[in-house]
Amino acid sequence: QVQLVESGGGSVQAGGSLRLSCAVSGYAYSANCMAWFRQAPGKEREGVASIYPGGSSTWYADSVKGRFTISQDNAKNTMYLQMNSLKPEDTAMYFCAAGSPRRWSCLLRSHDYNSWGQGTQVTVSS
Repeated sequence: QVQLVESGGGSVQAGGSLRLSCAVSGYAYSANCMAWFRQAPGKEREGVASIYPGGSSTWYADSVKGRFTISQDNAKNTMYLQMNSLKPEDTAMYFCAAGSPRRWSCLLRSHDYNSWGQGTQVTVSS
């Protein structure tokens, strides 16, 4: 059974940093796209960042480019999201997700991902 467990969320002031972690168990972690999505109250879930198996390629939403960095540690079966220069609009529940690559890409489309964690809350105050 696939299990994704997020951690690292919390409350921070604007301009601050947080690092989210996603621990993966139950399947071939290194063969799957891994991604972070977020959902704010009253808004649709949106893709934040994704990483290709082995880490050779990454994708980012325009709103986080230059501020967030996705990475993975295959030895630990763990994915990370380093979030710097946080803004109040980054406030949301953050979810990690896993899925198979599509045409050698890991795009930020939620329907491409079939395993999801329970989420970790990130709150950024102004």
